[in-house]
Amino acid sequence: MTSHPQLQTLAQWIGPGAWRASLPHSDPYHVFLWITRGQGRCLIGGRRRGLAVHTALVLPAGALFALDPGSQSFGLACRIPPRTGILMPDEPVLLRVRDPRAQADLTTLLETMQREQNEARNFMDEAMTAHAQLLTVWLRRAMLSTNDEVADPTAAHRLVEAYAALIERDYTTGTSMQDLARHLGVTPTHLSRVCKSTAGLTASAMLTGRILHAARDKLETTDRPANQVAAELGFSSAAYFSRFIHRHTGKSPSDLRRTAPRKAA
Repeated sequence: MTSHPQLQTLAQWIGPGAWRASLPHSDPYHVFLWITRGQGRCLIGGRRRGLAVHTALVLPAGALFALDPGSQSFGLACRIPPRTGILMPDEPVLLRVRDPRAQADLTTLLETMQREQNEARNFMDEAMTAHAQLLTVWLRRAMLSTNDEVADPTAAHRLVEAYAALIERDYTTGTSMQDLARHLGVTPTHLSRVCKSTAGLTASAMLTGRILHAARDKLETTDRPANQVAAELGFSSAAYFSRFIHRHTGKSPSDLRRTAPRKAA
């Protein structure tokens, strides 16, 4: 993990393979995403939301999310290390920025960061941190100006958001969806119905997707043995893990690793 903010294109941030964006997962960095072309969907804060041109999306470090940006989409992602003193929201934020001046101000900020990063001059890390501070000032102003557009969360949204937080906390422990539902004080049937209507995925699909993302990432970007990956993700045996991978990808863990493109650093 680098000690200063980084700027990447949407494609660079996602990496090779549509699953990297579409399966539920999290980023260890805070992420500020600015969409400048195309449209798609995302899952944030327990809700399925639309993505369009001039959408700003903020993902706190460790927050569960999924993206389907669409093949024609383009954007920039600013990844900000946590615990740097840079103020970021505690919950995901999606803003549709309609004010041309706000759009222009943000574009200027991001272009300045991109130029600073590309030139890699002395004290570049300090400059990137300072620009990220200005980025969060822009964000807070934009949040205030669009506050009337943000609907209050319903009980269903709060339930799915709480479930998403539990998934992110416990997906490596082998805890079942039924156990998580009991922890939330609801039945598995009710939880699954609410997740489907609010997030577009059943409760089981959300949990399975998070585990599958972690499994594929470990298999495709590390040299850890499959049985070690299985143990790290709470599987009771390597054989069960292999069946899980084959059921959801059509490949064995070794074939998945052998045929996978490597994600650029």
